[in-house]
Amino acid sequence: MLGFWLYLMSDCLIFAMLFAAYGVFGSSYAGGPQPHEIFELPLVALNTSMLLLSSITYGFAMLSMNDGNVKGTQGWLAITGLFGLAFLGIELYEFSNLIAEGAGPQRSAFLSSFFTLVGTHGLHVTFGIIWLVTLMVQVGRKGLIPANQRRLQCLSLFWHFLDVIWIGVFTFVYLLGVLR
Repeated sequence: MLGFWLYLMSDCLIFAMLFAAYGVFGSSYAGGPQPHEIFELPLVALNTSMLLLSSITYGFAMLSMNDGNVKGTQGWLAITGLFGLAFLGIELYEFSNLIAEGAGPQRSAFLSSFFTLVGTHGLHVTFGIIWLVTLMVQVGRKGLIPANQRRLQCLSLFWHFLDVIWIGVFTFVYLLGVLR
């Protein structure tokens, strides 16, 4: 577990650097669109709710794991994965719309830092879903053995960490961007 905590701390540093880059470049529009012109807060709020609901369902998976309920654990993990996929789908929809409108990452420093920060978070969610599916297979094959329980606990830390990062993205990028 110590090694995993060290990994999470290194991820914190990566996201801290991405937030810092966004803080520096987030107002460099180069004559291009500004956040209040391109961000659709209702869509971002829906996306945020998908990720936050996935955190709740992961918590239910952990409660099922503590009860020794293999089917319940897998069921809640599957629901968590579906919420994660919905989050990614909405994010890809947002990205494709922005690019179609000419607001791609090459347009300005603001958009470049936006796509980098939000895209990096999306990649983390993607890898989290792959890890989640892998654990579902392992739990299906070997049950809730101590090794699988530890793996589920590590993924729980990772998944909730992604929620914390997203709350930062939602607040500093989207909400404050629209208020500028």
